[in-house]
Amino acid sequence: MNSATAIPGRIYDILETVKDPELPVLSILDLGIVREVHLPDENDSRKINIVITPTYSGCPAMDLIALQVRVALLQHGFKDVQVTTSLSPAWTTAWMTHNGKEKLKAYGIAPPNAVHSVCSPDAFQADEAVQCPRCDSYHTRLISRFASTACKSMYQCNDCKEPFDYFKCH
Repeated sequence: MNSATAIPGRIYDILETVKDPELPVLSILDLGIVREVHLPDENDSRKINIVITPTYSGCPAMDLIALQVRVALLQHGFKDVQVTTSLSPAWTTAWMTHNGKEKLKAYGIAPPNAVHSVCSPDAFQADEAVQCPRCDSYHTRLISRFASTACKSMYQCNDCKEPFDYFKCH
């Protein structure tokens, strides 16, 4: 493997160390917000453009994430780093990695369901069956459509009685 072909892998290894400030258990790769890594000139590893997509168009963490990406790459010798935000296509929980969803559950946040019952035109007319991340019960109830961040809902388990965040589908 020559150095030009090793550069993208090295960049992804660095990006794996950049954590989401609102969900520090997840890297930005786990979350699926890194859409593309552009090397305009494959012979010049210093010119890099990272394209990220926010989980919500108004996500307050995006400026900090962009800064963290630039700093992480600068610390590893990449001098010319640009981070571009793309709103289209819109981010979806389907972009989260399986490993990222497992990390969320271990952290106490219910990961998005594989098949969402509320991502439809009838979105808020029925509660979604959400599994408790602590005891694995589906005997849960919605407390609030919004929780600690706009991308989460607040649920409570009727069995273990613990409240927990649920990472909403979108």
